[in-house]
Formats: sequence, structure tokens, C-alpha cells
Amino acid sequence: MMLARIRTMLAPMKSTAIVAVTLAAASVVMAAAEHSEITSRRASERKAFTDAEIAEGFLKTAFGAELDLAGTTNRIRRFDGPVRVHVESRAQPDRRGEVAGVVADIRTHIQHLDIAVVENAADANMVVTLVRDRDLPRAMSRIYGRERARLIQRSLAPQCLSSFRKDENFRIIRSDVIIVADAGDFIFYDCIYEELLQALGPINDTNAVPWTMFNDDVQMGFFDVYDQYLLNILYDPRIRPGMAADEVRALLPEVMPAVRAFVTRVNKMEP
Repeated sequence: MMLARIRTMLAPMKSTAIVAVTLAAASVVMAAAEHSEITSRRASERKAFTDAEIAEGFLKTAFGAELDLAGTTNRIRRFDGPVRVHVESRAQPDRRGEVAGVVADIRTHIQHLDIAVVENAADANMVVTLVRDRDLPRAMSRIYGRERARLIQRSLAPQCLSSFRKDENFRIIRSDVIIVADAGDFIFYDCIYEELLQALGPINDTNAVPWTMFNDDVQMGFFDVYDQYLLNILYDPRIRPGMAADEVRALLPEVMPAVRAFVTRVNKMEP
């Protein structure tokens, strides 16, 4: 089990019903006024990066793990099929619609990722649990067991948490995300973006890369351009689960032009 924190092939799935009502609610949420902290960070966001800067961030976040409780971390880990997200709310306010909006935003900005919200937990391979701040330790114990929860608490003192399990071929088979829903709007969005994205594979937080939200000193609250580069590399069809770092380095010159073209187009940036 791989774990990361925010600051202080899969068996064939049966057909799933995307939650249209939830997504419709999410469009209303996303249209609401954006938090001023997020707006400020969007305005100052750096968007131009060299290939070397992007490659450095990818290699530092896609390999390794902040807390490894099982297995090798020196291989690419990612989903190798559709990602279906179920959201459980155990807190007020009920922010399931906002999570659905974030999932839709992630789907828009990662070209080769099929990700969507589903109504039934049985249809999901990623489960997001929304809790009150005071209930976070209890949620961790329920998902990870009491002893592992204590280890995580001692090692990371998390506010929000993501983890995944992988098979012998390094394909992610299940991700769990726990998000505190009542700690304020900016913290909520900062948590949900980072943890959902890390649950897709880039689980290693690093202080060595100043442009990624996978850095405990960086808070964004939205899916920034730099991290779009990293996730689009990870989900490019040429980057496969189980690849070693040297294999990825050899492919990056081939993958980077397509990733750059997509990120530039979807963000309406100047080429």
C-alpha cells in the first residue's frame, strides 16, 4: 500500500452508470465564485517549463512513495483501465457535487484517462470518503485498520490522505482518498485535487520540485499546468505500469511533444 499526504490490468468491470444528477450539481458548483486564494494562485501560476523541468518532476513524483507499507516503489504505478470514483459523504456540508466537479475537471485535462463518478460503491475502483475533521482518525482506522492508521498518524500527521493498492504488474487496482470537508473551502479544494491526482499514481511528495502540488510547501487549489504535464505523461499509452525509470527516460523525448500539444490546447495557451 502506498500513501501520500496533503500539508498540515484490472478485471473487466461490469457496466457502470455515471451519476448524471451529481455531475449536473457539480456544474453549478464549478460556476460559483472561486475562492480568492485560488484566483490569486491562478493569476500568478507559472505555465512555461522546459522539457528538463517537466521530466524532473515526473521522475521524482511517479517513482518512490512518501510512506511505503508494501512492495517496490521504483516502478511506474497507474491505472490500466477506466477509473470509476464513488464518493461517500460522512460530513456536513455535503460536498459530493464539488468532488464530481473536480473529477470532471481532471477528466478534461488528462487526455488518455477515462475517469468518472459512479453511484454504486461496488462499481468503483476509487473511493473518496468525506469526513469531519474530528472524525479523520476513525475513518483512517476503518479503511486501513487500527495499527496501520496509528503508523500513518505517527509518520505523517495527515489532514487528508490518499493511498492505492497495486497488483504484481504495478497496475493500480484500488485507491482510497479521505478528505476533511469542514476545514474551509481553500483547504478542501487543495486537498481534493492533490489527493485525487496522487491516487492516480504519482504518490511521492517531493520538496525538490517547486512547481508541483505534490510538494508539501505548495498549495494550489486547482489543477495547475505543471501537474497537468506530469499526469499526461503518466497516462500516455506509451508509459506502461511496471516501467523502470531508465525505460521512462528513454521514452520521454517521444512522449513530450504530444503531451505539450495537448496541455497547450486544452489550456488555450500560446504554442
